[in-house]
Amino acid sequence: MNAVPHTPSEEELRALGGRTLTVSGLLEVFGVRTRDDQTVLHITQALKDAGLTTDPDFASRRLREEFRVVFLRSASGTVPDSEVEEEDEGLPWGALPQQPFTIGDIPAARRGVECVAPGAPLTRAMYLMQTKNYSQVPVLDGDSALKGVVTWRSVAMLLARGKDLEPDDAVEPDPPVAQTYQEFFSLLPTIREHGYVLVRENDGTVTGIVTAADITERFDDTAHPFFLVGEIEYRLRRCLGPKIPAEAVRAVQMREKTGRITDLMFGDYVKLLDGDQRNKHGARKEAACAAADRNWAALGWDRAVDRDEFVRQLDRVRRIRNKIAHFDPEPLPPGKTEELLQFVTLLRRLT
Repeated sequence: MNAVPHTPSEEELRALGGRTLTVSGLLEVFGVRTRDDQTVLHITQALKDAGLTTDPDFASRRLREEFRVVFLRSASGTVPDSEVEEEDEGLPWGALPQQPFTIGDIPAARRGVECVAPGAPLTRAMYLMQTKNYSQVPVLDGDSALKGVVTWRSVAMLLARGKDLEPDDAVEPDPPVAQTYQEFFSLLPTIREHGYVLVRENDGTVTGIVTAADITERFDDTAHPFFLVGEIEYRLRRCLGPKIPAEAVRAVQMREKTGRITDLMFGDYVKLLDGDQRNKHGARKEAACAAADRNWAALGWDRAVDRDEFVRQLDRVRRIRNKIAHFDPEPLPPGKTEELLQFVTLLRRLT
């Protein structure tokens, strides 16, 4: 019979936010080893009371399958993008990260590792490094018994000493290792010093290796869309500022009505130009549409730009911008970044 689960403190539970766990790992937190209906209800309610949930639902996962513990406002599907009001673009509560960015959030940390077994010919490790363009290859006995790494540096030192290529002589012991739940930025000095860090899951399995190249790739995935959105907003202001009167700007401002184009939130740009605005009941907002018609006419783009397509793409950019501004831990899909690039290219031609 399963033991009665205990309830960790709220502080202990909230410390789980952002971590990746297995079902077994979560059960261990609550002091039980097996999962039954009573345990699931107890854990689910305790997490909810602490402002947490799991994504996906831990009750639907196998014991060794993984899930993320997320804050309720960050859980997938809790606030559909279509229901986010424009006021949210001011980055209120929840805009800043609600959980730490972990080393496990880097895709390479869970991509698996190519390795050699203890005692394998050194040429096998060298072949992997040559053909895969690796700088290091782990020496693993099974999935978790890490014996060290072979690196080009260790091979070069072996050759410099004039020694034969014995496998064990080229193995560097005690390589840098991190757990998937460790905070990413705290590990940057280690990656900078060694060029890599091996990553273990909670059960001890070595699941990946994160290198300086992976950090650069992730920076490009994150920073490129961020700067594209910044340029889009800059160029929108350059286009709209000289042509749209202050009273038109004030008409779309939800908060302080300054009349300055630089004070608009991104959704306000859509309102300025959208000729088919509707309320939540689907009724056309005639006054707003008429004002948008005047604003579009003031730009003088009718011969060069399809208005409907421009507004639709501008609204898609708004949604992408919100995803970036709310620090979604997942990088944008390539198609979204390409859409930003297409739109900024159009604006470059118009300014």
